[in-house]
Amino acid sequence: MICSRAAYPLLALVFSASSLSFNAIATQSDLDQSVTQALPKLEKLYLHLHQHPELSYQEKATSQRMAQELAQLGFEVTDNFGGYGVVGILQNGKGPVVMIRADIDGLPIIEQTGKSYASTVTTQDANNNKVGIMHGCGHDIHMTSLIGTAEQLVKHKADWQGTLMMVAQPAEEVGGGAKAMLKQGLFSKFPTPDSIIGLHVSASIPAGKVGTVSGYALANVDSVDITIKGKGGHGAYPHSTIDPVVLAARTVLALQTIVSREVSPLEPNVVTVGSIHGGSKHNIISDEVKLQLTLRSYNPKVREQQIAAIKRITTGIAISAGLPDDFMPVVYVHDDETIPSTYNEPTLAAKVKASIEAELGSDNVLVAPPVMAGEDFGLYGLTPEKRPITLFWLGAVDPKQYQASVASGETLPSLHSSQFAPDYQLTIRTGVRAMTRTAMDLFNQPAQ
Repeated sequence: MICSRAAYPLLALVFSASSLSFNAIATQSDLDQSVTQALPKLEKLYLHLHQHPELSYQEKATSQRMAQELAQLGFEVTDNFGGYGVVGILQNGKGPVVMIRADIDGLPIIEQTGKSYASTVTTQDANNNKVGIMHGCGHDIHMTSLIGTAEQLVKHKADWQGTLMMVAQPAEEVGGGAKAMLKQGLFSKFPTPDSIIGLHVSASIPAGKVGTVSGYALANVDSVDITIKGKGGHGAYPHSTIDPVVLAARTVLALQTIVSREVSPLEPNVVTVGSIHGGSKHNIISDEVKLQLTLRSYNPKVREQQIAAIKRITTGIAISAGLPDDFMPVVYVHDDETIPSTYNEPTLAAKVKASIEAELGSDNVLVAPPVMAGEDFGLYGLTPEKRPITLFWLGAVDPKQYQASVASGETLPSLHSSQFAPDYQLTIRTGVRAMTRTAMDLFNQPAQ
């Protein structure tokens, strides 16, 4: 997901054993039956994608497979768009333009699920280290659900009118895919969507259920590097140095006051120092220390406040230590990795929730809390066109495993875990039904 490299927290949701049954209302039995008939083919697609993952910016074969699947369904397909992105357009008369998006990249993780279909793919990273590749964030489910939804909407063309826009987006995990596709003209070279919807698997909701969120759903994400400078020397003569390790320690503690004392307690945010490196030997005071931070928030103004505070605090500590101007800390924000928060437009979110409830039954649709993970899906709602977007959570945990976790208190494997193994049959079935019904309902109402 995203892009986040962070794991998703366990949602505080508890269900009775009876509520874990998959409840579909009778009026939607035709779609349920149609999806069930399509499942064997979709499961084969899922297993292929799962066993052939590719890292961000390297999704050539995955992209080709997605383009092939859409072309076979009758879509006008454009591939290699914004990198290895794929755009499929299906015109079906006059009506709204609905865009459905799925991400396609895997993660550098060695899969340890023990499944017979586990990924065994390996590659060399930038440092020539052998790394595994795994769809540890469920993008294989996302892609399969996208194709399954496309198939159902083609099969049921008589039940809707408009333009269907299917987007298979690369490089979500590094925050570059949506940016690249938008920069190349996703909303100018193709019909501009009236609604944009997506799904993301959840490692804390049982399969067969869906979680919806109105408003902020995922966070702003920033990666920040801080280089703290000092004047090194012998560890036995600290009075003749300005120790950057001590300055770094002061800085780490001072940064915690951004959340606790500077940002309003009504504005959720996180400042985490994930890495600290400095020095080379017991008795040597080094010349610098490097820190790596991740920042999370929902409100864009809070993000700006966090970054400004980091620069002010680090500079102030350096000045207090007597360092000259040319020894001030360097704060570098990785703008290329910055991910904006995902804001589910409330009106569209309500429509999506109503559609999924109509298809799956209200017992299978939950109100999920926002999380501090990141997803570049939010970028699609921040263009000059200001199109409404909504992303919903697709439960992926085997219901029996979920119940065992509730009973024992044992934590479930999170997204980005080497042990994350969705109940893919039920998850795909639910995802296709939920997304198909949502798209049909959006087509069958006036464009905004």
